[in-house]
Amino acid sequence: MAQVEIAGATLRLLPERAAWFEAAGTLLLADVHLGKAQSFRRLGVPVPEATTAGTLARLTRAIELTGARHVVVLGDLLHAAIATPKASGAATLAAVAEWRRAHGGVHLTLVRGNHDAKAGLPPPAWDVQVVDEPWPLGPFALRHHPLADDSGRYVLAGHLHPAVVLAGRGPGSVRVPCFHFGAALGVLPAFGEFTGSAGVRAATGDRLFAIAGDAVREVGALHCPAT
Repeated sequence: MAQVEIAGATLRLLPERAAWFEAAGTLLLADVHLGKAQSFRRLGVPVPEATTAGTLARLTRAIELTGARHVVVLGDLLHAAIATPKASGAATLAAVAEWRRAHGGVHLTLVRGNHDAKAGLPPPAWDVQVVDEPWPLGPFALRHHPLADDSGRYVLAGHLHPAVVLAGRGPGSVRVPCFHFGAALGVLPAFGEFTGSAGVRAATGDRLFAIAGDAVREVGALHCPAT
């Protein structure tokens, strides 16, 4: 776990790919993309199984670690509509509903993202409050799209799935998700088990925190991949 001071507030950065805003009792995460793997399999693309279970297990760990009573998803909870006959998302629907019953004391808020707009509202059994961006929380403007906010609040967003490349002592390297904080905008890593990633374009003075296994470590801009 690492931490960063932003706009007079402290965020603890978890290897579970979430940020803990303790002063507000709120766990922040982005880009869950529930149902994405299932959508790919329906199109005949061979992708990993049990991605929903892995994502929910990681969310449970983050909640247990922090004691969070509020979870805010910065967009793209759903990848696509999963409650239609074509989507055949019964397994995802059931898994999340079961998880939600086990965590009924946790308030869940979704800041609507571009995939959520296409997928529609989450099922009622998931008990999710859906809000539009920007959504204020303390000194932050919570968004899905990483756009400047005219309120003067520091923006926390998702959408970009940021990643950096870490090189070992040998010739190999590995691409890992990261947190990316600029002067007025921070982007959280994609939380979902099956989401993909994109290389960070860091400006001078930006801070990057790479997630490598169970550790979160600050790294320099030289670790940014070209694409």
